[in-house]
Amino acid sequence: MNNLKVHTYDSAPEASRPLLDNSIKGFGLIPGLHGIMAESPELLESYQILHQKFQQTSFSKEELTVVWQTINVEHECHYCVPAHAAIAKAMQVDESLTAALRNREPMPNAKLQALHDMTLSVVRGRGNVPAAEVEAFYAAGYGPKQLLEIILGLSQKVISNYVNHLADTPLDDRFKPFL
Repeated sequence: MNNLKVHTYDSAPEASRPLLDNSIKGFGLIPGLHGIMAESPELLESYQILHQKFQQTSFSKEELTVVWQTINVEHECHYCVPAHAAIAKAMQVDESLTAALRNREPMPNAKLQALHDMTLSVVRGRGNVPAAEVEAFYAAGYGPKQLLEIILGLSQKVISNYVNHLADTPLDDRFKPFL
């Protein structure tokens, strides 16, 4: 038994409470994932910083969704796939993109397909990507900055996906319609 629990604001360590305030401001509640991460204020803070920094990258809202969901689906994260479908809807990303990602279908255009393919290559190869694939990514209109930004998104998703696997995080009611 892993003994990971979903903390409430009151049960969380004192150092996590300001971080949970951030969660409440951003989501209107404490997502179950954040409640579990609250056990380690350092982990929760790192996750929140990575989330914020990834949203500040050069990627559009569609591209953010492609990176997040490509990783979530590849990692088979029962929590993050519906959670990021809800986030994509809130960001007004076309639902057909989210559905294509979830169902492992082709992307709606060549540039998003190149981003999806590179993200999968980075995940599956653990950063060992053949030069020809990197060149194809660049030929699609991306550059070294975006290649590195995929790693930032992956860093965020490894934290959340792995915590969800270890904790078997219960899905929040607000994300259940996105299963």
